[in-house]
Amino acid sequence: MASIGLVRKTFRLRTVFLTTLYADILFSEHYCDKRYNNLSIMVERFLFQSYDMSKYLIKKIFTLGLLLFLVSWVVFAVLFVLPGDPAQIILGINATPETLANLRSELGLDKPFWTQYVDWISRTLSGAGSQSIHYDVPVFDLILSRLAVTGPLAFIAMIIAVVISLPLGIFAARHQNKTGDISVMTFTQMGLATPEFWLGILLILFFSVKLGLFPAGGFPGWLANFWGSFKSLLLPAFALGVVRAAILTRVTRSSVLDVLQEDYIRTARAKGLRERTVLYVHALKNALIPVLTILGLQMGQLLAGAIIIENVFYLPGLGRLVFQAIGQRDLPVVREIVLFMAAAVVIVHFFVDLAYAVVDPRIRLKR
Repeated sequence: MASIGLVRKTFRLRTVFLTTLYADILFSEHYCDKRYNNLSIMVERFLFQSYDMSKYLIKKIFTLGLLLFLVSWVVFAVLFVLPGDPAQIILGINATPETLANLRSELGLDKPFWTQYVDWISRTLSGAGSQSIHYDVPVFDLILSRLAVTGPLAFIAMIIAVVISLPLGIFAARHQNKTGDISVMTFTQMGLATPEFWLGILLILFFSVKLGLFPAGGFPGWLANFWGSFKSLLLPAFALGVVRAAILTRVTRSSVLDVLQEDYIRTARAKGLRERTVLYVHALKNALIPVLTILGLQMGQLLAGAIIIENVFYLPGLGRLVFQAIGQRDLPVVREIVLFMAAAVVIVHFFVDLAYAVVDPRIRLKR
């Protein structure tokens, strides 16, 4: 009897062991299948998003190339029909007709419009560019030297504008129709009504003439005096940034208020999330799209050259260069700088469109 009981007990233990082992195997297979399915879904989603982003990027690059071609053609055509003979400007009013004809032939000015346009585009794409009539140096060298001033000036101005506008816009949206909102809107109204050059003059009178904290004008050069060059850009950048901050603040406030009325914001609040989390995690990202639009427009304008501010502060930037080139009838410089300015605006808008797709993936799906 004892042996029969031992056999039965052994059989039961073996049955339990085999049942447990089989269950473990089934669970393992199910778990592996589930992980495999999740991995497959993740890979498919990644491939779909990559393919979708590639289509969006190719379309935008094609649009960018077409716009650059149209801009270059319009710039060349407008300056082609303007009065003024570069050969006459170079040789002066006492030059003989034969000398003028020889110089026009040497410069290619006697060729048809399309031939001159193709030659100019070929030189531009190859990096050769045109030669300045007044400075007698390649225009590309002039643009690069002046871009070392205009580029940092635009960058600092936009940083100032963003640092001022985003907190103020969000603050005004959170305190809609209250004292804080009214104060912010009053500030923005004053900023919109203030001319940049007038604000720049006030900054010079107070911070340069009275306090002596910043230089009133000029630019020593980054290699000669880095800190002095940086200080010389702060006042003009602040004058540019405050005016643009007024616009960005109003856009940020309006956009945040629109997003706060959405259903998913009500759902987030109903879940008991803190107002700070609802605002900065759920609302702000979708509210940035209109802000990016205005930011791109303003950055393109700043890169195109703040002509008045650069003249007020006597900065050797692109705006002042094109202003001087127009007065000197230096058409190659005017043509190259206008093309650069237009291309800068188009390229900035291209990157803004890419930022749209990153902030809101629905945009690349719709397009």
